[in-house]
Amino acid sequence: MKHIKQTATTVALTALALLVSACSSGTTSDTTQNAADGNPIVNKENWPEEIPASGLVKDLTLPLEAYMASYEEQVTVEQATNDLQQSCMKDYGIDLTLPQAGANPPPSDNDVNIERRYGITDRAEAEKYGYELPPALQEHTEQTMRDLSGVEVEVLTGHTKPELPEAPEGVETGSAFTGPGQTKPARAEYNGKKLKTGGCIGWSKDQLGVQEANPTIVAQLAGDSLVQSMKDDKVIKAIAEWSSCMDGKGHAGLADPYKAMDQGVTNDGQPSQESIALAVDDIDCKKQTDLVKIWSDVETVIQNKQIADNKSQLTGIREQHGKEIAAAREKLADSAQ
Repeated sequence: MKHIKQTATTVALTALALLVSACSSGTTSDTTQNAADGNPIVNKENWPEEIPASGLVKDLTLPLEAYMASYEEQVTVEQATNDLQQSCMKDYGIDLTLPQAGANPPPSDNDVNIERRYGITDRAEAEKYGYELPPALQEHTEQTMRDLSGVEVEVLTGHTKPELPEAPEGVETGSAFTGPGQTKPARAEYNGKKLKTGGCIGWSKDQLGVQEANPTIVAQLAGDSLVQSMKDDKVIKAIAEWSSCMDGKGHAGLADPYKAMDQGVTNDGQPSQESIALAVDDIDCKKQTDLVKIWSDVETVIQNKQIADNKSQLTGIREQHGKEIAAAREKLADSAQ
């Protein structure tokens, strides 16, 4: 994220449009070094806290978080899957090093995005960065992976290397207008060994019991609860009091904390004194009006009702997460011996 506008947009998309954050690539080891610059490929100090330890959301969680995998758990499953894929490829005589999981952590531990769910909440960070994310979370660690040959793609994925369809006249090959690449089933065997169903990727998921179930239901419920909470009279009143407080500090016309985030945009990626002042006043007004507690209390009631209404499905999701994470941790422990 290069400037605050992207940060604010991310919050809006995650919370209101119900998009699911993706687990980024990296490793569970915090000692591996990037050979190019000597920096760690993975720095766990940059990983988001499972429960916030500072700011207005200190120690705050919402009920649906109990049904979401933490970032550490996502990384564990991804790394175990990668290790299995590399081992599988080696069985076919192919040396392949995949990116290590955990190198580029997101700003929040899960899809609730509690740190910025109700706008920014950490005054100490606001004093330094305004509405920006800390610099460490704006950096991106590149992990190069060699190009795979056609047969290597088949062994890994269980299908041929995608071939782009011929572009219509006047349309550049590879553009959105040509559509996705076409694939065919992989060959039956390589180096005298039968290929796995779904390739080494499919096999690795089978080994950990990873299911391709749609995990977005929890994020969707969390998005719905936020939208519902904004219609609650107590939240409407608290936001209005926050807006009045901001007006008294010289920030007129801010209907809600998300508008403040949008106004705090800096085009050059560096927080200005004005944006820092706005951010600090934003948080001070949240504290003065008790906005975060009022809002989260309302949302907690809504989410508890959602959990009761969807208990069976949510319990199944949590149990499946538990099985996958346990299998992944066992695999990584075995590999470390």
